[in-house]
Amino acid sequence: MPETINPKLLSWASEIDPETIRQAEKTARLPIVEGHVALMPDAHVGIGATVGSVIPTMGAVIPSAVGVDIGCGMIAAELDVTESQLPDSLEPLLHRIERVVPAGVGQGHDGKRGAAAESAGQAADAWLATHRPATVLSADQANKAARQFGSLGSGNHFFELCVDERARVWVVLHSGSRGIGNQLAQAHIATAKRLAKEAMLSLEDPDLAWFVQGTPEFDAYVADMLWAQDYALANRSQMMERAMGEVFAFLGFGTQTRIIDCHHNFTQPEVHDGRELWVTRKGAIRADTGDLGVIPGSMGTRSYIVAGKGSAASWRSCSHGAGRRYSRTKARKLFSPADLAEQMSGKTWLKGRAAALVDEIPTAYKDIDQVMADQADLVEVLHTLHQVLNYKGT
Repeated sequence: MPETINPKLLSWASEIDPETIRQAEKTARLPIVEGHVALMPDAHVGIGATVGSVIPTMGAVIPSAVGVDIGCGMIAAELDVTESQLPDSLEPLLHRIERVVPAGVGQGHDGKRGAAAESAGQAADAWLATHRPATVLSADQANKAARQFGSLGSGNHFFELCVDERARVWVVLHSGSRGIGNQLAQAHIATAKRLAKEAMLSLEDPDLAWFVQGTPEFDAYVADMLWAQDYALANRSQMMERAMGEVFAFLGFGTQTRIIDCHHNFTQPEVHDGRELWVTRKGAIRADTGDLGVIPGSMGTRSYIVAGKGSAASWRSCSHGAGRRYSRTKARKLFSPADLAEQMSGKTWLKGRAAALVDEIPTAYKDIDQVMADQADLVEVLHTLHQVLNYKGT
């Protein structure tokens, strides 16, 4: 159940630092916020708005609240494969995934040869030919969008093979709109800041500048945001298709029985208590009654398949993951590659990149089981997944 920090701020987080609350209070005090800001159990400091916050606004949208990874989200596929049918070693599968799903900062299918890279290029060209953002892309931006289509990115983006409490195998993937989504978002955030300065708005944080509904800037942002969401969705689908092909080729059998896909960085118009609001979920997923969602922990813990309970107090939302306990910089100071290797014991992962991945160590994140306990009134847990293979970029 939520704690009322003040009438404009509700929190579901049992573990939250004062800086996160101070940042969220700045958002809650904005004149465009209608009602209260809801902090999810994974809430932590972000740029501008708090990661793990749900922000209802009237007639306006804050581009930095959506963030720079527009449409980032999760996709999970259940297979008709059981844990006992997996081979003793998954190392060959890890390398197969690495070959068809590029990962890492700025990485894409450029410079790669072979059928997989050619097929990825054809898929990107076909999608981009029929989907164009409001902003006319430069040649460099169009090239970036094409070559990164079907790629993971870095940070906490990942591909995993998981097993649930029934011993059923799942494929889980986390990614967003890559470099092109970031560039579009940054351009609109800069525009919002400029307009706020010209209007001499008094903002506690310049990153909280907004666009007013009905203006050309608002319309351009929403159009680009929706395009980036669609790009992120198609990007995940493309990676899942290629990864699943490798999984089934590696096993020699299997089919997909169910798929769940959800954004966690987005805004959309919704009706709450008879009011039409823009509800921005920055690091949160929609959890209306029956909505299916995927809530990952860290790379060495657990993930959850959930169904929403439609909580009005949370604006029908829930957390998007475990949430960071330590920043990447602090995690690198506190933990070593050996610590990461110990916490990943028994799993197949990129051991040779432990030094680069140490900021993703499980203990840099909040306890996912506590996060799930904190939001028992927001979602019902359908399946608990534990990872047997993890692949992510650096």
